[in-house]
Amino acid sequence: MKILIDIGHPAHVHFFAIPIRLWQEAGCQVFVTSRRKEIATNLLDALCVPHQVISTMNTGSMGGMFKELIQRDRKLLRIVRKEKPDIMVGIGGVFIAHVGFITRTPSLVFYDTENATLSNLITYPFTSLVVAPSCYKAWLPPWNLKYPGFHELSYLHPNHFQPNREIGLSSGLALKGPTFLIRTVSWQASHDLIEKGWDLRLLRKAVSCLAKKGKVIISAEGELPEDLRKYRYHGQLEQIHHLMGHISLFIGESATMASECAVLGVPAIYAAHTGRGYTDEQEEKFGLVYNLRQFDWPVLERTITKILAVPRQEWEKKRKTLLREKIDVARFVTDLTLNYPNSLKLFKKQFNGIS
Repeated sequence: MKILIDIGHPAHVHFFAIPIRLWQEAGCQVFVTSRRKEIATNLLDALCVPHQVISTMNTGSMGGMFKELIQRDRKLLRIVRKEKPDIMVGIGGVFIAHVGFITRTPSLVFYDTENATLSNLITYPFTSLVVAPSCYKAWLPPWNLKYPGFHELSYLHPNHFQPNREIGLSSGLALKGPTFLIRTVSWQASHDLIEKGWDLRLLRKAVSCLAKKGKVIISAEGELPEDLRKYRYHGQLEQIHHLMGHISLFIGESATMASECAVLGVPAIYAAHTGRGYTDEQEEKFGLVYNLRQFDWPVLERTITKILAVPRQEWEKKRKTLLREKIDVARFVTDLTLNYPNSLKLFKKQFNGIS
């Protein structure tokens, strides 16, 4: 079986890393097309995943994104006609949906971002199947499958990952006392066009507050001002989850990293104007994420104080509850793809009642 995976974001690399190995162990040929965006290609290289770069992320402007859309569709179409994959998979799936529709190649699109209305509008009508977590709140086409899990459980489920403290220490974890991780993002994805990140005033207040309690590390997509550069994460890109598994608190603008911390049993503050169904569920049902829509220092400070007053073992209990209710997503993705379309009926029956 030939499987083509289209990678457009660093989180996509993590999501498909375990399925790639499982597909290869099952005798499949796996082709990966990539997009030069942030650290996505660096991660693929670090994980020794062969890939073909077919576009570079354009600017956040609508015109730039449309130009890349046309160019990437054309290049992917040529690759599909040459390699003739049996099935294509991707997250977001704009490009595989279009090319799959033209070439009649099945396309499985995994997605969990409700506010990506534009990309969803030009993707969903052309897909073979849209696969979303059960907590997904936005509209889906009739050809969908909902499953009990989160994207981050494809690579951070305990069946596949255990955070190593020694690797965490080499990545910046404090030898003694708490470590705090802050994440700032560039807001250049299509679903982020109306977003604006934190201002430096709020970032500096958060750093100042946390630095009095422990070690602060900042993971930033862009440049940091001179006074904050000493806090930048300098560990290896592919090893940050070993650090995250041992920190005391995450604060940031990345919903993915907030969710990663949640499934690792680490409390997270997701501070952004727009929400996600999965971080909402991780707050409302499991109590592992705090979603803040108001960029106000007194609110953030109170939330930090509240979280740090909770004993570490309480977060681990919450994580165990989460894991009891959710599935091994990597195994699910692998089996769904290997046996598609027969697997669809089986999983719909297994997940009957999920909405």
